[in-house]
Amino acid sequence: MDFFEVIAHRHSVRKYADRPVEREQLDTLINAALTAPSSRNCRSSAFMVIEDKDTIAAISEMRDMGSSFVKDAPAAIVVMGDESKTDLWVDNCAISATFIQLAATATGLGSCWVHVNGRPRSKSDSSLGDAETYLRELLGVKDGMRILCVIAVGYPAEE
Repeated sequence: MDFFEVIAHRHSVRKYADRPVEREQLDTLINAALTAPSSRNCRSSAFMVIEDKDTIAAISEMRDMGSSFVKDAPAAIVVMGDESKTDLWVDNCAISATFIQLAATATGLGSCWVHVNGRPRSKSDSSLGDAETYLRELLGVKDGMRILCVIAVGYPAEE
């Protein structure tokens, strides 16, 4: 697929085949993200690849709306930024996340971005806190790293 075909074919995939994604495929996505441009080449983005079904199921509970489909994905990539490197970590993460999604399309995978940063866990119960705090605790994300989004990844269940 050439670049413009990748752009034309990229879409959000929320239903995945019951098939694991090969580690080499996931490495390809991360390697693509590592080539993404960043402010002053500070390379503030970092990635956590999750393949454990129980952890993915827990990730899907980060928000009461818009994240439940993640539980059926064979993999999830947490896109994080080091806020000590730049105040533009959000921008850098967004570019990296886009590279992941384009690489997924180019390699025959489907993906869907679930926003984390600034999102509440529940629209109706503020006592549950925010999605980022939930994920930081669940995944043991170190201080100084912020989570922008989670990208669900897998082979599309349907064309």
